[in-house]
Amino acid sequence: MITLYINPNCAYCAKTVEVAKEVEAPLILKDIHDPVFAAELLELGGKRQMPFMVDDETSTMLYESDDIMKYLHKQFGS
Repeated sequence: MITLYINPNCAYCAKTVEVAKEVEAPLILKDIHDPVFAAELLELGGKRQMPFMVDDETSTMLYESDDIMKYLHKQFGS
């Protein structure tokens, strides 16, 4: 399962979500405006930067939309 920590107002986040849906990655979206998700993001990644991806299957954690999108294409498809 892929978890993306996002800010809905962030263009990089929107682009990353779009790619995740295109490759049909199993996806959970967590809006960091929710204080619980914001705390999770800081605990897992150490900084409040979005998007942030966690892949439970491979224990991979990534910042940077370009890196996340490359990973999603590699793991899930075209």
